[in-house]
Amino acid sequence: MHQELTKLFQETPKLSLKKIEEKLQLHTTEQLKELREALLRLEEEKKILNDHANYIWIDNDNYLIGRVKDVSKFELAVINPNEKVYVPKSNAQDAFERDEVLVRKRKNGNQIVHIFSRGIKNITGNFYRSKEGWKFRSDIDLHTTFKVSNLKQFSLSNNVKAVVEIVNYTRPLEVKITRLIGPANQAGVDVTALLYENDIRQEFPDEVIEEVLNVNDHVTSEELKGRKDFRNLPTVTIDGDDSKDFDDAITVEKTKTGYRLYVHIADVSHYVKENSPLDQEAFLRGTSVYVVDRCVPMLPFELSNGICSLNPDVDRLTLSCVMDIDQNGKVVKYEIVPSIIHSDHRCTYNKVNRLLQKDSEIEEEYANVKDMLLDYEQLSKLLMKQTELRGSINFSTKEPKITLNKKGIPVDVSVKERGYAEQMIEEAMILANVCVANYLNQYKLPAVYRVHEKPDPEKVETLYQIAKVFNVPFEISVNDVHAKEIEQFLSSIDDETAHEVLSLIALRTMQKARYDADCIGHFGLALDEYCHFTSPIRRYSDLVVHRMLRRYCFNQNKDKKQLEKDHLKVRKQAQHISEKEKDAVNAERTVNDFKMAQYMEKRIGKKFVGTIISVMKFGFFVELDNTIEGLVPMHTLMDDYYIYDEGTLTLIGENTGKKFQIGQKINVLCTDVDVAKGQVTFGIEQNSTRAAKEVPFEKKFIKSYKERA
Repeated sequence: MHQELTKLFQETPKLSLKKIEEKLQLHTTEQLKELREALLRLEEEKKILNDHANYIWIDNDNYLIGRVKDVSKFELAVINPNEKVYVPKSNAQDAFERDEVLVRKRKNGNQIVHIFSRGIKNITGNFYRSKEGWKFRSDIDLHTTFKVSNLKQFSLSNNVKAVVEIVNYTRPLEVKITRLIGPANQAGVDVTALLYENDIRQEFPDEVIEEVLNVNDHVTSEELKGRKDFRNLPTVTIDGDDSKDFDDAITVEKTKTGYRLYVHIADVSHYVKENSPLDQEAFLRGTSVYVVDRCVPMLPFELSNGICSLNPDVDRLTLSCVMDIDQNGKVVKYEIVPSIIHSDHRCTYNKVNRLLQKDSEIEEEYANVKDMLLDYEQLSKLLMKQTELRGSINFSTKEPKITLNKKGIPVDVSVKERGYAEQMIEEAMILANVCVANYLNQYKLPAVYRVHEKPDPEKVETLYQIAKVFNVPFEISVNDVHAKEIEQFLSSIDDETAHEVLSLIALRTMQKARYDADCIGHFGLALDEYCHFTSPIRRYSDLVVHRMLRRYCFNQNKDKKQLEKDHLKVRKQAQHISEKEKDAVNAERTVNDFKMAQYMEKRIGKKFVGTIISVMKFGFFVELDNTIEGLVPMHTLMDDYYIYDEGTLTLIGENTGKKFQIGQKINVLCTDVDVAKGQVTFGIEQNSTRAAKEVPFEKKFIKSYKERA
């Protein structure tokens, strides 16, 4: 039905429901039900618009779907990665900044005909006293005034940072104060405001705090029943220098046939009871959020840093995945059990890396666990070899490290270093996740899986076209691509520039990893079965997996009604958790962009060397070596008229033939910074004088191309 409808709409772009029924000759109740379901699916895919009289086909020639950018008092820009159009505010309905909308392109003035979703719910800004009374000024200029409905309920002070919630999308914008944060110039207030603006929950309700107070701060003898006692095993945690919550620990033993690897994970489900206030709040949060100066935890710190954290020298309740691994690095047997451990050492990545480099100081400090860590180094090499053989794609992505001073001002931006110890732990966690997913899938138990689907064939076609430009052989089926083929393709490229460009394009062909109740595999990791089991302190998905293991593996629940109920429940949970992960990523990127723009604000006029990472019709984005990104707008390229070649993602000078393409190194000048919007604008050197005078209005679309496995 989906294909039939698509073909019908392409022939006749506007049809009433009755006309569709007639043209497809549908008469039975079953046929009509199938039609309505197919139409609803096309609406959800944003392929058609239902204006309550007709269904309208959304084609690229006559329509554009994009995000709203409020550029002036008189018009809006609507932008997507490929195109930008302007809409007079008289034709904009009540569309607002960041809304996702549908624009009908018209010669006599483009028109917004539908609002798919609102982009802003909360707004941050400062209150100040004027002759007319208290006024609210938003951090981002939204080209509107504000009508605050509940001023009398709050005691205001000059320049206090506040969060307001939109009540009505009118002009002036009707809002109400939801909270006062503090003096605008106080350290950390800016980040707190950005988190609220992005709907990140930052306080725990009273009933949650009360529940936490009743949780034991130590393991009792009663809690040991039914658990494997691993307290005598040498056990370590390995985390970052600044980590406070430790979800995972490892033990490694050499055996006659290879190794036994224990991955011990905090038994958070023992403390967070299903449907309790604490559980409901954790579900609403979905994940912990990590930004430059803090962690906003999924669970209160009393749990995440306390009884649930695998701190050294104390007993802790865990779920352990015990894996027997042969001399080739393959798991030959595994067991998942409730357990108790006693961590012997809190290790850090930095120090383990130094240990592996035979640093005598660290060898002495880690004397009690040194031999085990060296054994794990050997095991990890075998595991990495298996990862390579199955074709897991190794994208070398960069993550920013932003250093703030005591006032919360960024003083340095660099690339986070990732050593061998980080890779070692990653291999152990992935292996445990695979074993748990295998168990859950094998017995068809309810679960939340981590899935990553195959790339869109159209995007793979783009990779093929770019490969042709660089004369790199591309012997991969566009419609049936495998991870190993992508990895082998990238590994075969000798030319450094071609490798950098094609790696970036290949990364963009990838779908976003998400959560699902169906085990459909993880393309990027080249795995048929995968879930998240190893971080229940900071991810709700892992907590769900732990609960299903306890109910159906450890407690052997045989209740078919409960099983059916859980299958339905995990499907809804997976969708919600995926959305909360997106929210967290967006919040983290927003804060990073804000702080990086703040850092660049004092560097306007300075020269930098960067790499072109994206080319659009309206310009190109340049990334500096420290991960800061900025836009070079098309209108600042004054030496020629540049034409956008969509096939090769290149801007080409009409007269000079000069090119700007992905992967190209380029000298740029920082010409403008909008801190509130987290935007940096660059100009190329020969256009720097003109570029510095320009005011940028393009929103940064490509903020980062990292994905969480």
